Amino acid sequence: MSKFRTLTLAVSMAVALGGCATSGNPRDPFEGYNRAVFNFNDKVDEVALKPVATAYKNVTPGFFQTGVSNFFGNLADIWTAANNMLQGKVGDGMSDVMRVALNSTFGLLGVLDVASEAGLQKHKEDFGQTLGSWGVPSGPYLVLPLLGPSTVRDTAALPADIVADPWRYKDPVNVRTIGSVTRVVDQRASLLDASSLLEDAALDRYEFVRDGWMQRRNSQVYDGEDGPQGKQKQAEQEDEVKNPPQAIIAEPAEKTSSL
Repeated sequence: MSKFRTLTLAVSMAVALGGCATSGNPRDPFEGYNRAVFNFNDKVDEVALKPVATAYKNVTPGFFQTGVSNFFGNLADIWTAANNMLQGKVGDGMSDVMRVALNSTFGLLGVLDVASEAGLQKHKEDFGQTLGSWGVPSGPYLVLPLLGPSTVRDTAALPADIVADPWRYKDPVNVRTIGSVTRVVDQRASLLDASSLLEDAALDRYEFVRDGWMQRRNSQVYDGEDGPQGKQKQAEQEDEVKNPPQAIIAEPAEKTSSL
């Protein structure tokens, strides 16, 4: 099943089940559906993805794993640059463009992250974050089959993220497929330690993942600020730094002579 069909099915199921869903959390009105998909994803991970990721981490050398992560991270920087521009963060966008240029040339097509060594900070932006910066509300929390945590806004933005992925257009198809599978396995391998801690610590893994993901996502959308108000406050502070208010010096009162 293609990613587009998976997204369509997920949204359709959420809408269908939304009417009968009961949840004490207003951010998660589809909790019944979400928990079912969460458990399904958990089983798929337990049976297939986690064992493969564990073998990948144990068998392949560290420099290979780093190279894979860097290579696909370099491709992701292209879309990150575009989204930073769309959000009005021109400085960050230009920095991302420079990262891609450096890593694609001196970094052997991105296998080496020479841009970070040169002091160019890595950003991570997607179209869901761009929509959020434009004021589009996140909507309810939504767990997508195989793809995991999301929101209605981020789910609507996913097709743009998929179409903008440069690897999607890589030929021949068998090379593209092998690369896509390797990317997923590498990403899962990087989360093995965190998932083990989660399994040991969380009483309700669903709630733990949901609350942690939504807090992190909100921080990503608003660049660490506390929602739109925090971002507006940050903008006002930056404006004050660029245009400091002029000090008002009171004129001394006229002296009156006493006779």
